[in-house]
Amino acid sequence: MTALIAGADGCRSGWFCVILEAETGAALEAVIVLHIETLIARDDLAMIAVDMPIGIPGTALPGGRACDAALRRHLGGRQSSVFAVPARAALTEEDFAKASEAAFAHSQPPRRVSRQCFHLFPKIREVDALMTPAMQVRIVECHPEGAFWAMNGRQPLTEPKKVKSQAYVPGLALRRGLLLRAGMTAEFLAEGRFKEWAAGEDDFLDACACAWTARRVLRGEAVRFPESEPPLDPRSLRMEIWA
Repeated sequence: MTALIAGADGCRSGWFCVILEAETGAALEAVIVLHIETLIARDDLAMIAVDMPIGIPGTALPGGRACDAALRRHLGGRQSSVFAVPARAALTEEDFAKASEAAFAHSQPPRRVSRQCFHLFPKIREVDALMTPAMQVRIVECHPEGAFWAMNGRQPLTEPKKVKSQAYVPGLALRRGLLLRAGMTAEFLAEGRFKEWAAGEDDFLDACACAWTARRVLRGEAVRFPESEPPLDPRSLRMEIWA
């Protein structure tokens, strides 16, 4: 049976998932699933790269986890896309004020959580609830901007994908061009393959980048942040990002 790999990026209607053939890198499928568990439960996927934190610290430090800080240093003007992951105590809260208080109490120096980060909490909890250390052999954390950095000859991208929360055409074109150079076809990357209310064009391209990273991890070609042995969270999950 042909081995498959997948990349997943959170979107407004769930998770945008891109499936590639592991051997050739051929893009086979682009789908939106409501829950990430649907993707993880597929036993035909040899590797899954998810754009969501895996490994949550007990105490948040300046700059976030070591992997967050390590990747951020390579991204130039795109470094703000890597947010500092708050402590697990904050993530358990479903009310913004309580989450902010918990983040303040479990960070050194004390720091509250932003609303933008808070809006990601449901998806972070969704991944965290499924993860075990053993599952990190097949399910890894990635970051699209890290993937595009690697595609771009390990150089940071010069254009953002959004400006004032709106899609930025030059930035999307730059990312689509990198994916074309990486082997995906123009037909697969064509715009308008999904309903605008379900996901943004950037979600699709980010999921493609995640799938590209999953293949690199499976082939032993990916870069890990941090390069040294990553620290473990209180549940013994490795806190690492692959690109």
